[in-house]
Amino acid sequence: MNNIFFRKISPVIYFLAGLALFWWFFSRADQAAINPDAMPRAVTARGDLAADERNTIELFQATSPAVVYITSIELRRNLFSLNIHEIPKGTGSGFIWDKEGRIVTNYHVIEDANKVQVTLADNSTWKAVLVGASADKDIAVLKISAPTKILKPILLGESANLQVGQKVFAIGNPFGLDQTITAGIVSALGREIKSANGMTIHDVIQTDAAINPGNSGGPLLDSAGRLIGVNTAIYSPDGVNAGIGFAVPVDEVNWVVTEIIKHGRLIRPGLGISVANERLMERLGIEGVLIVQVESGSSAEKAGLRGVRKDVGEILLGDIIVGVNGKPIKNLDDLRQEMERYQVGNEVTLKVIRDGKEFQVKVILDAVG
Repeated sequence: MNNIFFRKISPVIYFLAGLALFWWFFSRADQAAINPDAMPRAVTARGDLAADERNTIELFQATSPAVVYITSIELRRNLFSLNIHEIPKGTGSGFIWDKEGRIVTNYHVIEDANKVQVTLADNSTWKAVLVGASADKDIAVLKISAPTKILKPILLGESANLQVGQKVFAIGNPFGLDQTITAGIVSALGREIKSANGMTIHDVIQTDAAINPGNSGGPLLDSAGRLIGVNTAIYSPDGVNAGIGFAVPVDEVNWVVTEIIKHGRLIRPGLGISVANERLMERLGIEGVLIVQVESGSSAEKAGLRGVRKDVGEILLGDIIVGVNGKPIKNLDDLRQEMERYQVGNEVTLKVIRDGKEFQVKVILDAVG
C-alpha cells in the first residue's frame, strides 16, 4: 500500500521541486538586474605599471640575491648536563662583497658571537669566518666557502656626490623577515653617530627609508641599484622605525673593507701613543688629548713626546695634544678624525702642552691598527 502511494506521489514531488528551482533561478536573475553588484564582475585588464614601479621591481630582482641573512650564535654550557649548546644570539643583514665569498655587515651584528651563519637568497646556509673588523667604523668582513656560481656581489656606487632628496632603497631582514625592501629619500648628509665602541662615525647618511632591528648591516642603494651606504642605526625612542635611519657612506666602507681584506684589520696613520679616556679628561678639567703612554720605537717616542710618569712618588701628567697642523684638537674624536686626513709616512706638526707650557713638534705618522 505504501509503495503504491509513493509511486503515485513521486511525480508531484519532482514537479514541485523543479518549480521551486525554476523560481529561485529567475528570482536571482531579477535581483542581479536590479543590483549588478550582487553578481561577480568581469576583471578589467590593468595597463602597464608606472616607470618608478618597474624600476623598483627590477632593482629588487637584480640586487636582492646579493643580500644575506646573518645569524650570530652564542655557545652556552648547560648547568646540569655540562653539555654545550648553540643559542641564537641575534640576527642581522649583510651583503656579498665579491666572488671570493666575502660578506660585509655591521660589527655590532656579530660582536661577541662565538659562531656566525650566513644564509643566502637561495636559502642555503654557510658557516662564516671573521676576516677582520673595525669597531670604530662598525664594519665587519666575513668569509664563506660557497661556490662562486651562487655568489652575486653587490654593485658599488659613490657617496661623495649624494644629494639630499634623492631616492634610496634599503634591503634587509627586519625582525627576521628576510628579503624586505623599503624606499625613501636621503633626508640629510654629514650626520654623526656613535659606533659600537663609543667612537664617533662622521659624515653619516640620514634616510627616511624604513630601517628596523634586523636591517643592520644591509645595503642602502640608489635608484640604479648601487651601494651608497651600510644601514647601521635608527633613531627611535621605542626601538622601531621612526623615519630616521643612518647608514655609513660607501666611500668610507670601501676604504675600511679594502684595508681589512688586505691586512685583517683597519690600518690607519697614527702617533703610536695610548691616551686617557674622556671621563678622566673631564674629571681633570683638561681639553685636548692626554698622552698616557708612548710606545717604544714609535714616531711619538722619536719626536720626544712624553706619557704619564712617576717622579719621587708623584704622578706627573703626560703631554697634552691640543692641535694638529693648526687645527684645534679638543678630544680623541677630533684627533682620530684629523689623523684620517693623512697617510702613513706623512709629517704633521703637533701643538702640545707640557707642564703648562705650549710648544710645537713635528712627527712622522706610523701605521697603527
